[in-house]
This record gives sequence, C-alpha cells and structure tokens, in this order.
Amino acid sequence: MSSSNSELIKRVYRANLLLPAYGLVTFTWGNVSEIDRNLGIVVIKPSGISYTSMKEEDMVVTDLKGNILSGRLRPSSDLPTHLALYEAFASVKAIVHTHSTFATAFAQARMDLRALGTTHADTFYGSIPCTRLMHVEEIQGDYERNTGLVIVEEFVNRKIKAEEVPGVLVANHGPFVWGNSAIEAVEHAKILEEVAKMNYLTCNIDSSVAAMQQELLDKHFLRKHGANAYYGQKK
Repeated sequence: MSSSNSELIKRVYRANLLLPAYGLVTFTWGNVSEIDRNLGIVVIKPSGISYTSMKEEDMVVTDLKGNILSGRLRPSSDLPTHLALYEAFASVKAIVHTHSTFATAFAQARMDLRALGTTHADTFYGSIPCTRLMHVEEIQGDYERNTGLVIVEEFVNRKIKAEEVPGVLVANHGPFVWGNSAIEAVEHAKILEEVAKMNYLTCNIDSSVAAMQQELLDKHFLRKHGANAYYGQKK
C-alpha cells in the first residue's frame, strides 16, 4: 500500500469516527468517503459496521466504478450515490451521509433549508435544496445510484454550484454533504445539522419569517470564500 493510500485511509477512518463524536449518527446510520482523483480511488466506510468496533483496516478502497481494490468488508451501500456525485461534481473531494435529526426532519418534510441567518451564510451560499420525490422505477431500479442522479438533477435544474452549496436534503431520506476533505465534509455536515436546528426553532417562533437579506448573505459567504475572502489568517 502506498503512503498516499495509507494517509487517505487514515483520514477517512478518523472522519467517520467524528460522526458519532459530533452527535450526527445513531447506530450505523452514516458514512464518510473521500476520493483521490489522481489515483482513481475512493475510500469509504464498510457497510453496517458499528463505530464502536470499527478499525482503520476496515475501510474499503474501490475504484471509480465501485470495484473493490482492497479491504475484507463490503463498502457502504451508499457507495453508488457517492460515486454519482464524484462523477458529476469535479470540485467535490469527500462526501458525508447521515440521518442527523433536524436535517432529516426537513428532508422528511420535503422542505428546502432556507438561508435565514449568517450562520447558514458562512458555509452555504443560499438555500440547501431538497430533491424531488424519486419515481417508482428509480426506487425499484438502481436505487442508490439513482439517488445520486436525482441530487445532481436538482443542482443542474436550479443552477446551483456544488462548491457554493456543499449539501443537499434527499426527500424522505436525509442529508448528503461534501467538502474538500473528509474532515471538512464532516464539519459541513455538523454545520448543516446546527443550521437545521436553528431554522426549526426560528420557524416555531415565527412561521412567516422571511429569508435573510441577499446583501447580508453575500457579505458572509464571500468574506470566507472566493478571491477576496478575508476571514481568518493568511496561509
């Protein structure tokens, strides 16, 4: 195993362990993957393995078609969804799927997660979309891959850039979130869950609340992202 493979496996393993640490998963309800496009590989959590017993060597390495290259266990059943997103979104380097409570509640309500405040705007440049319902043939066919294709369709139809809105709610299912590394993707998943909780509480205070000002959304997103970003320290 090359050193780059080893570091990727270690990173994905550590990122998966952050899911229960951040309160984002119950039992085995979640997974993290990361892609190395130069090597043509993806590392992902194995299917149905408890986080309490999971080891670094349990991570599964596949090619970009889902063929297992190394690992003794089966990869997450969500692997085809991850692969569809990697194929469509060149900027995406890591993906997280959870059934975190508040984000999943919005997915089950089939509602977009609107930008109501600056906490949202720091990471997501506008509403986090909820996908359309899947057709019966999509569910009964190649379900996991079709889940990914429905996500891609939503972004294409709404002209949303994956690098500007690094997450989605799959209707009646839950969130998929991504980033530049497995660790960042998990951080985005935690932010999405916190924003969903804030939105739920806000809408219970005032169900008619409007989306935030576009100017304030622009200010908070662009001060952290893009050529003129100034938040934080220079690298």
